Amino acid sequence: MRALVLALLPSLALAAAPNSARKAASLLVPMDPASEANSVQMETYMNEALANFSGFSVRKSEDLFGLPGDPTAQSALERARKGYSESAAAFDKKEYDDAEAKVRATLKELQGAPAAMRGCSPLCESLALYAALLHLRGDVEEAKLVLIDLIAVSPTFELNPKRFSRDFIALRVQVATGRTSQLRGSATVKSRPAGARVYVDGEMVGHTPVTVPALTVGKHLLRVERPGFRQYGQLMEVTPDDVEVSMELVPTAAYKAYDAQLDRVASEVSRAIPEAKGVAAMGKSLSLDRAMVGTVKGASSGEGSELILGYYDLRTGRKLAGRRMVLQGDEFGQLKQEMERIVNQLINVSEGGAEKVVRSSDPLDNRGGTEDWGAEDRGGRTRAQEKKKKSGEDPLEGVSGTEDW
Repeated sequence: MRALVLALLPSLALAAAPNSARKAASLLVPMDPASEANSVQMETYMNEALANFSGFSVRKSEDLFGLPGDPTAQSALERARKGYSESAAAFDKKEYDDAEAKVRATLKELQGAPAAMRGCSPLCESLALYAALLHLRGDVEEAKLVLIDLIAVSPTFELNPKRFSRDFIALRVQVATGRTSQLRGSATVKSRPAGARVYVDGEMVGHTPVTVPALTVGKHLLRVERPGFRQYGQLMEVTPDDVEVSMELVPTAAYKAYDAQLDRVASEVSRAIPEAKGVAAMGKSLSLDRAMVGTVKGASSGEGSELILGYYDLRTGRKLAGRRMVLQGDEFGQLKQEMERIVNQLINVSEGGAEKVVRSSDPLDNRGGTEDWGAEDRGGRTRAQEKKKKSGEDPLEGVSGTEDW
């Protein structure tokens, strides 16, 4: 028995060995309000690039700072679910007064629940039930208004023919094809801080600040989330006139502690200090081993963003590699590839190598079409033509006749 235990000890030790992958993350400090949204997107792209390296265990912002829900909204959603079940049961029993009272209370609860909602249930079901009750008692115009909200939140929501009458289902079709349902409006969503993900009716539409065009008039589910802050939501009313929604996001305790260190970290990164004690302290508080740490601000030219980025060993604060550059935005979707290239370069440089260039059989690969723009001077001559010509060459070769214009 003793011999068996001794034989198993190496295997047990190997199985209990801790994961050797280094915990890594990307952290950018926005230096002006306009850079808040860009910094979040850049961090996401850099984390995706870090994840391509097998030696890293990437910690996303939500892992570091949390992404808590709204407990008040969650409680409201639970009460609304219970209220809808009770109102639907009363409706099926033809206890319409009781059903209407309960569904009204349910819709009131749902006003405070959007931060906890990932779909239209039970809002869609409650709107359909309320509209049916209004239709039953003869308030057709009021029923149409409720159906407009239902169609706005979920255009494809189907009414149950076993529960609702044919006349009511026909009314829903009439509203869906009517003039009011064809009206559109836009909504501009802003948050402080910026860079939060925006969801409308369960679909992501961008990061704050963002303008969502061509929304159907009526109510829409709005949810806003940013790592390190409590999730926010509301029932947004869209009209033919443009609407604007602004909110102040509530930070988590972990994000507050991180934010308190950013002034020192930004100073060390900007000054390119080789042994950054503030960066090391931040890494220790976040339990990280390596990180891309940088600052981002609007470029002095007024176009693009200036990025100062360093790759750090957070256990010591030693800067392993760094770059300073100006990025020209993401108008054509180029930012993701640019951030991936920068991350690859810094890691390769830190390991004693150089930026890897992948050769392709495509002659146009890695060419943007502007490579030769800087090759001409004001006289129209290229730098190659200024080189001393070899003996025996045609003296008129490469001359167009317009060189002196």
